[in-house]
Amino acid sequence: MTVPGWALLSTHGLVLLSVVEKPEATTREIANDLGMSERSVQRVVSDLDTAGYIERRRVGRRNQYEVNNEKPLRHPVKEGRTVGDLLSGLVK
Repeated sequence: MTVPGWALLSTHGLVLLSVVEKPEATTREIANDLGMSERSVQRVVSDLDTAGYIERRRVGRRNQYEVNNEKPLRHPVKEGRTVGDLLSGLVK
């Protein structure tokens, strides 16, 4: 089977899904799960945090993440839809 040159979900979308599924996961664990570098995941987590899509909280010596389900999707075509709307169809 040939791997396509594109993906249906962006790296930001994949990291967001990982945070929903395992909010206690470290960036290293997320990177391993997704086959990405830890530095790439850290950059994406920072982007998502800065944009308000996730909230980062310190729990002991680790970070724990929570998705802001009420955050509107960024694309103008999807005005009125939220992150929660999108994730509700994708999360197991």
